[in-house]
Amino acid sequence: MERMRTRPIPRTGEQLPVIGMGTWRTFDVGESEDARKPLRDVLGRLFDAGGRVIDSSPMYGRAEQVVGDLVDPTRRPFLATKVWTSGREEGIEQMRRSIRRMAPHGEGRPFDLMQIHNLVGWRTHVPTLRAWKESGTIRYWGITHYTDSAFPEMEEIVRTEKPDFVQLPYSVGAREAEKRLLPACAEHGVAILVERPFEAGSLFRDVVKRPLPGWAAEVDCSSWAQIFLKFILGHPAVNCPIPATANPEHMADNARAGFGRLPDEAMRKRIVAGLTGGGR
Repeated sequence: MERMRTRPIPRTGEQLPVIGMGTWRTFDVGESEDARKPLRDVLGRLFDAGGRVIDSSPMYGRAEQVVGDLVDPTRRPFLATKVWTSGREEGIEQMRRSIRRMAPHGEGRPFDLMQIHNLVGWRTHVPTLRAWKESGTIRYWGITHYTDSAFPEMEEIVRTEKPDFVQLPYSVGAREAEKRLLPACAEHGVAILVERPFEAGSLFRDVVKRPLPGWAAEVDCSSWAQIFLKFILGHPAVNCPIPATANPEHMADNARAGFGRLPDEAMRKRIVAGLTGGGR
Protein backbone atom coordinates (compact mmCIF):
# COMPACT_ATOMS: atom_id res chain seq x y z
CA MET A 1 0.00 0.00 0.00
CA GLU A 2 1.31 3.44 -0.94
CA ARG A 3 2.23 5.55 2.07
CA MET A 4 2.56 9.29 2.53
CA ARG A 5 6.08 10.57 2.06
CA THR A 6 7.98 11.37 5.25
CA ARG A 7 11.02 13.49 6.03
CA PRO A 8 13.29 13.28 9.07
CA ILE A 9 13.34 15.81 11.88
CA PRO A 10 17.03 16.76 11.72
CA ARG A 11 17.66 16.72 15.48
CA THR A 12 16.51 13.14 15.96
CA GLY A 13 15.91 11.48 12.61
CA GLU A 14 12.26 10.88 13.54
CA GLN A 15 10.23 10.58 10.35
CA LEU A 16 7.40 13.10 10.01
CA PRO A 17 4.68 12.86 7.33
CA VAL A 18 5.01 15.76 4.89
CA ILE A 19 1.41 17.04 4.94
CA GLY A 20 -0.17 18.27 8.15
CA MET A 21 -2.85 20.77 9.08
CA GLY A 22 -3.31 24.05 10.88
CA THR A 23 -6.33 25.12 12.92
CA TRP A 24 -6.40 28.93 12.62
CA ARG A 25 -10.05 30.02 12.21
CA THR A 26 -11.19 26.56 11.12
CA PHE A 27 -11.25 24.87 14.56
CA ASP A 28 -12.54 27.82 16.60
CA VAL A 29 -16.07 26.41 16.90
CA GLY A 30 -18.62 25.62 19.60
CA GLU A 31 -19.77 22.28 20.96
CA SER A 32 -22.62 21.51 18.56
CA GLU A 33 -22.36 18.38 16.44
CA ASP A 34 -23.18 20.42 13.33
CA ALA A 35 -20.08 22.53 13.93
CA ARG A 36 -17.80 19.68 14.94
CA LYS A 37 -18.69 16.83 12.58
CA PRO A 38 -16.86 18.32 9.57
CA LEU A 39 -13.78 18.83 11.72
CA ARG A 40 -13.92 15.25 12.98
CA ASP A 41 -14.03 14.20 9.34
CA VAL A 42 -11.11 16.52 8.48
CA LEU A 43 -9.01 14.80 11.14
CA GLY A 44 -10.09 11.41 9.85
CA ARG A 45 -9.01 12.29 6.32
CA LEU A 46 -5.62 13.49 7.58
CA PHE A 47 -4.95 10.29 9.51
CA ASP A 48 -6.38 8.00 6.84
CA ALA A 49 -3.87 9.47 4.38
CA GLY A 50 -0.99 8.96 6.80
CA GLY A 51 -0.65 12.53 8.09
CA ARG A 52 -0.08 13.27 11.77
CA VAL A 53 0.90 16.93 12.31
CA ILE A 54 -1.74 19.21 13.85
CA ASP A 55 -0.74 22.77 14.74
CA SER A 56 -2.64 25.21 16.96
CA SER A 57 -2.20 28.15 19.35
CA PRO A 58 -3.94 29.79 22.32
CA MET A 59 -4.36 32.72 19.90
CA TYR A 60 -6.82 30.61 17.88
CA GLY A 61 -9.78 30.86 20.24
CA ARG A 62 -11.19 27.42 21.08
CA ALA A 63 -9.08 25.54 18.54
CA GLU A 64 -6.79 23.79 21.04
CA GLN A 65 -9.77 22.52 23.04
CA VAL A 66 -11.60 21.35 19.91
CA VAL A 67 -8.54 19.42 18.73
CA GLY A 68 -8.24 17.82 22.16
CA ASP A 69 -11.92 16.86 22.14
CA LEU A 70 -11.90 15.41 18.62
CA VAL A 71 -8.50 13.86 17.98
CA ASP A 72 -8.07 10.11 18.44
CA PRO A 73 -4.86 9.60 20.46
CA THR A 74 -4.52 6.03 19.19
CA ARG A 75 -3.72 7.44 15.73
CA ARG A 76 -0.48 8.93 17.04
CA PRO A 77 -0.99 12.61 16.25
CA PHE A 78 2.03 14.88 16.30
CA LEU A 79 0.61 17.82 18.27
CA ALA A 80 2.08 21.31 18.10
CA THR A 81 0.98 24.50 19.80
CA LYS A 82 2.51 27.76 20.97
CA VAL A 83 3.17 30.09 23.85
CA TRP A 84 1.83 33.57 23.17
CA THR A 85 2.40 35.76 26.20
CA SER A 86 5.10 37.73 27.97
CA GLY A 87 6.59 36.78 31.32
CA ARG A 88 8.08 33.51 32.54
CA GLU A 89 5.31 32.44 34.91
CA GLU A 90 2.57 33.57 32.53
CA GLY A 91 4.20 31.52 29.79
CA ILE A 92 4.45 28.42 31.97
CA GLU A 93 0.80 28.73 33.00
CA GLN A 94 -0.35 29.22 29.41
CA MET A 95 1.69 26.30 28.08
CA ARG A 96 0.40 23.95 30.78
CA ARG A 97 -3.15 25.00 29.98
CA SER A 98 -2.59 24.47 26.25
CA ILE A 99 -1.19 20.99 26.80
CA ARG A 100 -4.16 20.04 28.99
CA ARG A 101 -6.56 21.28 26.34
CA MET A 102 -4.89 19.82 23.28
CA ALA A 103 -3.66 16.53 24.71
CA PRO A 104 -6.10 15.59 27.49
CA HIS A 105 -5.35 11.88 27.03
CA GLY A 106 -1.60 12.35 27.04
CA GLU A 107 -0.98 12.71 30.76
CA GLY A 108 2.48 11.45 31.59
CA ARG A 109 3.66 11.59 27.97
CA PRO A 110 5.79 14.39 26.52
CA PHE A 111 3.96 16.93 24.37
CA ASP A 112 5.36 16.88 20.86
CA LEU A 113 6.17 20.50 19.97
CA MET A 114 5.88 23.81 21.82
CA GLN A 115 6.66 26.94 19.79
CA ILE A 116 7.13 30.61 20.64
CA HIS A 117 4.34 32.35 18.72
CA ASN A 118 5.52 35.30 16.63
CA LEU A 119 8.67 35.47 18.78
CA VAL A 120 6.67 37.05 21.66
CA GLY A 121 8.94 37.05 24.72
CA TRP A 122 11.29 34.54 23.12
CA ARG A 123 14.28 35.37 25.31
CA THR A 124 12.13 34.69 28.36
CA HIS A 125 10.63 31.44 27.08
CA VAL A 126 13.69 29.73 25.58
CA PRO A 127 15.18 28.71 28.96
CA THR A 128 11.82 27.24 30.03
CA LEU A 129 11.46 25.29 26.79
CA ARG A 130 15.00 23.96 27.04
CA ALA A 131 14.35 22.84 30.62
CA TRP A 132 11.03 21.25 29.64
CA LYS A 133 12.69 19.35 26.82
CA GLU A 134 15.44 18.15 29.14
CA SER A 135 12.88 16.97 31.71
CA GLY A 136 10.66 15.26 29.13
CA THR A 137 7.69 17.63 29.37
CA ILE A 138 8.04 18.38 25.65
CA ARG A 139 9.90 16.60 22.87
CA TYR A 140 10.78 19.58 20.67
CA TRP A 141 10.69 23.37 20.83
CA GLY A 142 10.56 26.00 18.12
CA ILE A 143 9.81 29.53 17.00
CA THR A 144 7.24 30.99 14.60
CA HIS A 145 6.41 34.20 12.77
CA TYR A 146 4.05 35.09 9.97
CA THR A 147 5.85 38.05 8.36
CA ASP A 148 8.95 38.34 6.18
CA SER A 149 10.16 41.26 8.29
CA ALA A 150 10.87 38.83 11.15
CA PHE A 151 13.14 36.60 9.05
CA PRO A 152 16.44 38.28 10.02
CA GLU A 153 15.68 37.85 13.73
CA MET A 154 14.51 34.26 13.15
CA GLU A 155 17.73 33.51 11.29
CA GLU A 156 19.78 34.86 14.18
CA ILE A 157 17.82 32.69 16.64
CA VAL A 158 18.36 29.65 14.42
CA ARG A 159 22.10 30.28 14.42
CA THR A 160 22.51 31.10 18.12
CA GLU A 161 19.76 29.22 20.00
CA LYS A 162 19.40 26.13 17.78
CA PRO A 163 15.62 25.49 18.03
CA ASP A 164 14.32 22.15 16.83
CA PHE A 165 11.64 23.71 14.58
CA VAL A 166 10.90 26.94 12.76
CA GLN A 167 7.42 27.72 11.45
CA LEU A 168 7.33 30.30 8.67
CA PRO A 169 5.28 31.53 5.69
CA TYR A 170 6.37 30.17 2.33
CA SER A 171 4.55 29.60 -0.95
CA VAL A 172 4.87 29.89 -4.69
CA GLY A 173 3.75 33.51 -4.28
CA ALA A 174 5.86 34.37 -1.20
CA ARG A 175 9.41 33.11 -1.56
CA GLU A 176 11.44 35.45 0.65
CA ALA A 177 12.33 32.55 2.98
CA GLU A 178 14.36 30.95 0.19
CA LYS A 179 17.01 33.66 0.36
CA ARG A 180 18.46 33.10 3.83
CA LEU A 181 16.10 31.51 6.35
CA LEU A 182 15.53 28.15 4.66
CA PRO A 183 19.26 27.70 4.00
CA ALA A 184 20.05 28.67 7.61
CA CYS A 185 17.61 26.06 8.92
CA ALA A 186 19.15 23.42 6.66
CA GLU A 187 22.65 24.37 7.79
CA HIS A 188 21.79 24.17 11.49
CA GLY A 189 19.56 21.09 11.44
CA VAL A 190 16.24 22.83 12.10
CA ALA A 191 12.96 21.29 10.91
CA ILE A 192 10.54 23.55 9.03
CA LEU A 193 6.76 23.77 9.21
CA VAL A 194 5.20 25.98 6.54
CA GLU A 195 2.19 28.15 7.33
CA ARG A 196 0.08 30.02 4.77
CA PRO A 197 0.96 27.63 1.90
CA PHE A 198 -2.01 28.99 -0.09
CA GLU A 199 -1.49 32.64 0.95
CA ALA A 200 -4.80 32.61 2.89
CA GLY A 201 -6.56 31.38 -0.26
CA SER A 202 -5.33 34.14 -2.57
CA LEU A 203 -3.40 31.66 -4.73
CA PHE A 204 -6.66 29.95 -5.65
CA ARG A 205 -8.25 33.24 -6.66
CA ASP A 206 -5.41 33.68 -9.14
CA VAL A 207 -6.06 30.32 -10.85
CA VAL A 208 -9.78 29.75 -10.34
CA LYS A 209 -10.57 30.08 -14.05
CA ARG A 210 -7.44 28.39 -15.33
CA PRO A 211 -7.40 24.70 -16.30
CA LEU A 212 -4.82 22.48 -14.65
CA PRO A 213 -1.68 22.66 -16.81
CA GLY A 214 -0.59 19.58 -18.71
CA TRP A 215 2.71 19.45 -16.83
CA ALA A 216 0.84 18.81 -13.56
CA ALA A 217 0.84 15.12 -14.45
CA GLU A 218 4.64 15.13 -14.48
CA VAL A 219 4.57 15.61 -10.69
CA ASP A 220 1.43 13.52 -10.08
CA CYS A 221 -0.83 16.50 -9.31
CA SER A 222 -4.56 16.44 -9.94
CA SER A 223 -5.41 19.83 -8.38
CA TRP A 224 -3.99 23.32 -7.91
CA ALA A 225 -3.74 22.68 -4.16
CA GLN A 226 -1.41 19.76 -4.82
CA ILE A 227 0.71 21.88 -7.16
CA PHE A 228 1.06 24.62 -4.52
CA LEU A 229 1.96 22.12 -1.79
CA LYS A 230 4.37 20.14 -3.96
CA PHE A 231 6.13 23.35 -4.94
CA ILE A 232 6.84 23.84 -1.21
CA LEU A 233 7.87 20.22 -0.69
CA GLY A 234 10.19 20.51 -3.67
CA HIS A 235 12.48 22.52 -1.39
CA PRO A 236 14.53 19.90 0.49
CA ALA A 237 14.71 21.92 3.73
CA VAL A 238 10.92 21.84 4.27
CA ASN A 239 9.44 19.14 6.48
CA CYS A 240 5.71 19.81 6.43
CA PRO A 241 3.27 22.46 5.17
CA ILE A 242 0.22 22.82 7.43
CA PRO A 243 -2.77 24.19 5.46
CA ALA A 244 -5.91 24.84 7.50
CA THR A 245 -9.32 23.68 6.32
CA ALA A 246 -12.75 22.80 7.69
CA ASN A 247 -13.65 20.88 4.53
CA PRO A 248 -12.94 17.11 4.58
CA GLU A 249 -12.68 16.95 0.78
CA HIS A 250 -10.09 19.73 0.81
CA MET A 251 -8.13 17.86 3.48
CA ALA A 252 -8.14 14.72 1.37
CA ASP A 253 -7.01 16.72 -1.66
CA ASN A 254 -4.23 18.42 0.30
CA ALA A 255 -3.02 15.08 1.64
CA ARG A 256 -2.53 13.71 -1.88
CA ALA A 257 0.39 16.13 -2.23
CA GLY A 258 2.24 13.80 0.12
CA PHE A 259 2.23 11.06 -2.54
CA GLY A 260 3.93 10.67 -5.90
CA ARG A 261 6.70 12.63 -7.55
CA LEU A 262 7.94 16.01 -6.36
CA PRO A 263 9.13 18.83 -8.62
CA ASP A 264 12.86 19.25 -9.10
CA GLU A 265 14.34 22.74 -9.17
CA ALA A 266 13.71 23.14 -12.89
CA MET A 267 10.04 22.27 -12.43
CA ARG A 268 9.76 24.59 -9.43
CA LYS A 269 11.02 27.45 -11.60
CA ARG A 270 8.51 26.45 -14.26
CA ILE A 271 5.71 26.57 -11.68
CA VAL A 272 6.78 30.04 -10.53
CA ALA A 273 7.04 31.31 -14.10
CA GLY A 274 3.67 29.88 -15.01
CA LEU A 275 1.86 31.35 -12.01
CA THR A 276 3.68 34.61 -11.40
CA GLY A 277 5.42 35.45 -14.63
CA GLY A 278 8.73 34.64 -12.94
CA GLY A 279 8.75 37.71 -10.68
CA ARG A 280 7.76 38.61 -7.17
